[in-house]
Amino acid sequence: MAKGHRSQIKRERNAQKDTRPSAKLSYARVSVQKACFVLDAIRGKDVATALGILEYNPRYASSLIKKLLESAIANAENNNGMNRENLYVAECYANKGPTMKRIHPRAQGRAYRIEKRMSHITVVLDEKK
Repeated sequence: MAKGHRSQIKRERNAQKDTRPSAKLSYARVSVQKACFVLDAIRGKDVATALGILEYNPRYASSLIKKLLESAIANAENNNGMNRENLYVAECYANKGPTMKRIHPRAQGRAYRIEKRMSHITVVLDEKK
């Protein structure tokens, strides 16, 4: 049994909520491993440096993460009233999403399975103190 009234439980849950600006991309058609190569390059950097890294990174995931980072910056400016110059990438991670299973025909009636992996990518920003 939960303690307290329903409104009290909700109030406590909202008090623990993370107020940092963030953006999430669900069902991105890129594997977690490939997304993490790009995310590791921008983790902890300020947003101007991170955007520069993503602009010239040849990987496919960098184009997705660049749009996601720009969305997180816009969220910080519009929703939280933060200054763009003081923002940095506090957290960025990719979680495993569903996998599409496909069949590729092979010789002598065999079939090989092809797994098209997806991921959920999250970018969390914060202001420098």
